[in-house]
Amino acid sequence: MNTIAAVALAAFLIVNGGAHFVRPDYVGRLVPPWLGRARPLVAAGGVALITDSFLLLAPRTRAAGGWIAAATISVFVVAHLDGLARVAAQRPRRARGLASAIVKVLLNLAYIGWAVAVATTV
Repeated sequence: MNTIAAVALAAFLIVNGGAHFVRPDYVGRLVPPWLGRARPLVAAGGVALITDSFLLLAPRTRAAGGWIAAATISVFVVAHLDGLARVAAQRPRRARGLASAIVKVLLNLAYIGWAVAVATTV
C-alpha cells in the first residue's frame, strides 16, 4: 500500500512541479509580496517538487522523500496562510475568496499528512 501512496504522491508532485513552469504567472500570484521576486521562487519550488518525486519513487530514498515533501509543502502553506490573511483583511467583500483560501490551506495540510504517512510507513 505504501508503494501506491508514494507513487501517487510522486505523480502529484511532478504535475504540481510542472505547473510551476507551465503556469508560472498563476503560481507567482500565490507568492507573498514580502518574499520579493516571485519568478525565481516559483522556479525553485518547481524544481524542488520534481526532484523530490524521484526520491519518492526509489524505495531506498522513499522515507527521505516523504519528509522532504512534507517540509516543502509546509513552506507552501505559508504562502496560502498569507493569502488567507490578505483575503480576510478585505472581508466581507471577498467571501468567495476567503472560502477558496481556507480550502487551499486545508488541502495543503492534507498533502502534508499524505507525505508524512509515506515517510513513516516505509
